[in-house]
This record gives sequence, C-alpha cells and structure tokens, in this order.
Amino acid sequence: MLDPELLERITARRMELDELEEELAKQLAEVRAERDELATAERVLERMTGQLAEERASAGPTPGQVGGRTVMLIPHREPGVEEDSLPWDYQRIITAVRQAAGPVMAREVGEVVGVDVSVKAKLEPLRSKLVRLVDRGWLRKLPDGRFTTRL
Repeated sequence: MLDPELLERITARRMELDELEEELAKQLAEVRAERDELATAERVLERMTGQLAEERASAGPTPGQVGGRTVMLIPHREPGVEEDSLPWDYQRIITAVRQAAGPVMAREVGEVVGVDVSVKAKLEPLRSKLVRLVDRGWLRKLPDGRFTTRL
C-alpha cells in the first residue's frame, strides 16, 4: 500500500510545479509580446529614418539675403570653401576647438572665446553655433557631447 504522506507530498509538489508552469507561461507570453513590439518599433524607426534622410537630401541649405545678395551665412564645408568664408565669431570658435589639446565641451570653448560661461543663457547660443558648425561639416560632435575638428 502507498504511503499517504508521500502521496500528499507528491501532490503538493505537483501543484507547486503547475503554478510555476503557469507563471513561466505568462512570463513567456509577456516576453514574446515585448519582442513583437520591439520588432514593430524597429520597422517604424527604419522607415522614419529613411524618410528623414530623403527629406534632408532633397532640402538643400537655405541661403540668406545680405546686401541684396543671396549668401549662405554658414556654408557647408566643401572643397573650395575656406574657413575665412565663415563669420568671424564662427572662425574664432573653430580656432578654439582646433587649438585645444583634444575634444572640448562648449564651456571650454566659451572660456577661450570670451563668453561668460557661468551664465547658461550666454552659453547656449555658443552651443547652438557649435552644433551649426557640426551640421555644416566644419566640426564633429562626439557621443559624449564634446566637439572636435573633423581633421
């Protein structure tokens, strides 16, 4: 004859395993759902990136008007376009970045070009100019937010 205490332990363990199986099945369903969501997000991101690239390629730089002439205030860096075609304050920024021992933060550039770096409202326009120089190909911005020359 079977021992009732052992049968009770086996039954209890089976119930524990059944509960664990249900919990794991629920977690597996959640993981699969999240993987599906990530796959969808990835497809959307790829599509949007492609659309943005097409828009950027089709939208050329917008020139400004100076003295009745159409000019690009901050031209893209291209062969034949020299730094002296940039406004003097942008030339000073590039010079400050170039003379630094390595990649620099906007605050360090501000100290060199004479911006009051203790006032955020005065530092942000400088940061904007640095980013504009990055967008036009004159400087490079590293993932940590520091700037360096492209050379």
